[in-house]
Amino acid sequence: MKSNLEMFNLEGRRALVTGSSTGIGFALAKGLAGAGAEVVLNGRNETRLAEAAAKLREEGATVHTASFDVTSPDDVEQAIAGIERDIGAIDILVNNAGMQRRAPLEQFSHAQWEELMKTNVDSVFLVGQAVARHMIARKRGKIVNICSVQSELGRPSIAAYTATKGAVKMLTKGMAIDWGQHGIQVNGLGPGYFKTELTEALVKDETFSGWLIGRTPSRRWGDVEDLVGAAVFLASDASRFVNGHILYVDGGVTATL
Repeated sequence: MKSNLEMFNLEGRRALVTGSSTGIGFALAKGLAGAGAEVVLNGRNETRLAEAAAKLREEGATVHTASFDVTSPDDVEQAIAGIERDIGAIDILVNNAGMQRRAPLEQFSHAQWEELMKTNVDSVFLVGQAVARHMIARKRGKIVNICSVQSELGRPSIAAYTATKGAVKMLTKGMAIDWGQHGIQVNGLGPGYFKTELTEALVKDETFSGWLIGRTPSRRWGDVEDLVGAAVFLASDASRFVNGHILYVDGGVTATL
């Protein structure tokens, strides 16, 4: 029987994290590597990807890079097949790639809508499906889809984004239902408001920051490191009977009006 701590050990596992050259994706990849996993970083900017990989290698991690477009069916199929063939089996997938576009809904263009849907929803379907086919053959695997508090809650000018994150939440449940019988656990990780390069302007906005901190029971912004424990849990044997669940790491935002 594994000890309590051994259940969280990811040594001997290989994790692909999409959109992991910066921000939350990089923090999650670093956290999984810290738990012992070999990691494969993904992004479209090869320079940033190489820089991210170098940082993790300096800390002793075993790191590979795979630059491909997660919204392209052909690119995804070729890339996943290449990783499985040349690097090794993907034991853990973190579908993190995503983006945000803000505008009042009546002014939101169809092009913006399609861009958000492709990046935030299509990528989860495409990469999840391509990886799951290999996991099904092995009868094991962990998939963690990055949801959001906006999978549950709305805010002005982000209706399209909330639609995408609501879709990811329900796609996560659907994946768990279809693939659970094959020994695969599919869960969602739902960040609240975190300090990243993408939220820097909001962090510096005293009005918004004051509102958010007052709205959050923990009374602060999240730091990306706050997500690591939850990610390791969902990627490890500790969550072997957790399936179709969305774990919100939000300081309590979804718990209060």
